[in-house]
Amino acid sequence: MSSLLPSPGRPRGARLFARLALGFLTAACVGLLCAAIAAAFLYRRQPDLTELTDYRPKQPLRVYTRDGIEIGQFGAERRYLMPISQIPRELQEAVLAVEDKRFRDHFGVDARGVVRAVLTNLWQSRRSQGGSTITQQVARTFYLSSRKTYIRKLSEMLLAVKIERQLSKDQVLELYMNQIFLGHRAYGFEAASQTYFGKTLTALSLAEHAMLAGLPQNPIHANPITNFNRARQRQLQVIERMRTAGLITDEAALAAREEPLHIRSGRDVGLHAEHAAEMVRQIVFDRYGESAYTLGLQVTTTLQSGDQHAARRALRRGLLAYDARQPYRGPEDHEELPDDMAPGDAAELLADHADDDDLRVAIVTASSPQRVQATLATGEVVEVRGDGLRQAQASLAPRAQGRSAIRRGAIVRLLRTPGAEGAWAIRQWPEVEGALVANEPTTGRVRALVGGFDFGRNQFNHAANAWRQPGSSFKPFLVSAALEQRVMPATLLNDAPLSLPGGTGSPDWDPQNADGRFDGPLTLRQALARSRNIATIRLVQMIGPAAAREWTSRFGFDPAQHPADLTLALGAGQTTPLQLAGAYGVLANGGHRVPARLIERIVDARGQVLFEAGPVERDDSERAIPARNAFVTNSVLNEVMRTGTGARAQTVLKRQDLYGKTGTTNDAVDAWFAGFHPSLAAVVWIGHDRPRSLGARESGGALSLPVWIEFMEHALQGVPVDTPRAPDDVIAKDGDWVYIEWAFGGAHAGIGFDEPTVVPSVAPVSPPAASAPAADSVPGAPPAGPMAFD
Repeated sequence: MSSLLPSPGRPRGARLFARLALGFLTAACVGLLCAAIAAAFLYRRQPDLTELTDYRPKQPLRVYTRDGIEIGQFGAERRYLMPISQIPRELQEAVLAVEDKRFRDHFGVDARGVVRAVLTNLWQSRRSQGGSTITQQVARTFYLSSRKTYIRKLSEMLLAVKIERQLSKDQVLELYMNQIFLGHRAYGFEAASQTYFGKTLTALSLAEHAMLAGLPQNPIHANPITNFNRARQRQLQVIERMRTAGLITDEAALAAREEPLHIRSGRDVGLHAEHAAEMVRQIVFDRYGESAYTLGLQVTTTLQSGDQHAARRALRRGLLAYDARQPYRGPEDHEELPDDMAPGDAAELLADHADDDDLRVAIVTASSPQRVQATLATGEVVEVRGDGLRQAQASLAPRAQGRSAIRRGAIVRLLRTPGAEGAWAIRQWPEVEGALVANEPTTGRVRALVGGFDFGRNQFNHAANAWRQPGSSFKPFLVSAALEQRVMPATLLNDAPLSLPGGTGSPDWDPQNADGRFDGPLTLRQALARSRNIATIRLVQMIGPAAAREWTSRFGFDPAQHPADLTLALGAGQTTPLQLAGAYGVLANGGHRVPARLIERIVDARGQVLFEAGPVERDDSERAIPARNAFVTNSVLNEVMRTGTGARAQTVLKRQDLYGKTGTTNDAVDAWFAGFHPSLAAVVWIGHDRPRSLGARESGGALSLPVWIEFMEHALQGVPVDTPRAPDDVIAKDGDWVYIEWAFGGAHAGIGFDEPTVVPSVAPVSPPAASAPAADSVPGAPPAGPMAFD
């Protein structure tokens, strides 16, 4: 230090310089000493690393079908925890190339990176670069704020050193790749892969890996959904970094640059089961509270993905077919289009209008009564001609005015039509709603549940929560009640005009059949097949409304939801599609009431089973109805499918083991079809949220039956034809089934006649062998004879 002291003979400027140098050196030493003290102080105050060494990130509640397809995810953070060994090496290299190329060499802090960041910040006079390594990013993500202060930066560096002393490089990288936020609620690279590409990391290409590796820099504003162009530029940077680092060849880099990327859009949901997933969420939340959204619980439902897809497709087709017969209500909106609009501009113009699997959103670029040209949100330009314009013809007419007119800039919905390839039709969101439920009668497992046309537009679950009048679909349960009152399928009912006195101050009630006609004497079997209201009213008169209502509670109906008067015969109470499916399941399984089951299993994030549904045990001593009652009721329901209002199903499906009943309420407000195969019960309902008529010509047979047929055509593929066996206490006599104790007298011959009725003589038939129907009979139906309705 003596050489730095001024000597008497030195110039005054030299002495000043020496003093400044000494002061600077002293300040530097003091600064270093203070920094060292601060570092030591801060290092001792660094948090314990248990959160990293025992990594338990917030993981959402996930809901799956029974065959492993994800149908729902609930929680603030979407995350799939993946060990580093399962993350593709190519993606790891892409991330390191762009985020921390010396990750394998530094001790948590990259000295060269820090120097570069300091010089850059000094040159630009602002804190623009942090020089953070992946380890520092892990430290910041888990323990620190994102505020740009020197103290926070020093803490981050010290904590990174501590992390690297306790964890291996692979452990650090695993934490980073599972924890980091990558946009659109995706945390970790597997979640980002599912969010942006709809597939797992192991299924991605180099180009897709590069796109994901570029996300950490700006996940909110430069992800491929929010801003594809910015994400694309970052992807190209990643590819170039990998090429210059020798991680990929020039040929591979070129191929990755030129590979088209298919980014998942809002309509690219794999399997739609949102209403069922929401039911599961509510059940799990009631049990686990808010922690249900962070524990990583995985719920396996009873849904089968194939059945669920078929159910939704069938219901949507039915609702769209109905809506195509309704007046067109006009475009959804209008936009002012520039003359030089490019197809790629459509996505921005349509951003506020959700696209859909079937009803594709589009903006009209040219229109006339003969032709409409429109651009989809994907940029595809399509034309609509001929029959595709039929529903919207009034809006295309020259006289169409205002917001009802389809002109350039109109936002419309297009449906790809069957037949000619590439044919489109102008359609609209249906105002009508619907539901479809399918249960296994023996286990109660819900195989399919569709609660409405579109969950995004209407979250109300019509399958579970829509209490509607069942109409004639309720009649089979009254038939079941009648069987225990000595009414057999061959009992005659008088389908003749009926006038009933009204209450005090009320007019008389003159009920009618749906077609306004009367058929006179009909067997119980014929009356249900033709769905005759008057005959059923007389049946309930004989049983007694209160007794009939009480009997139906055996099937799971709430008596409080059904009237204790003769309107019970018309299905004037209330039920839900889910409840009605369970009731038909009692008939399908031979008389046992089996609760609906939606959840099969719940496991935690580590795979430990928290809940598992046990086997269904059926005890004959706890039957809802006798086995013979179910058998005979089913034989009558099979008649409905052979010769009655459900005959179309047997014609289309070409199988004889089907049972069911249509239902249409007064003024066609609700349209139903409920039916089953012994292995599966399914119910379809169609109606409006605010009850109003579906139309004078609409009915359960016209609206809901086609949906049921389409679904069951899928669900029964490969299922062998079932041949039921009659219980020992039921025999075939005079062309129909009868309880054995009434085979030779005691059953009602007729109901609703002024004089005693004599049952007409019929040709004798051979009694059934053992407990099976006669050989020439339809399974589940009585032997053919003059009393069968044809």
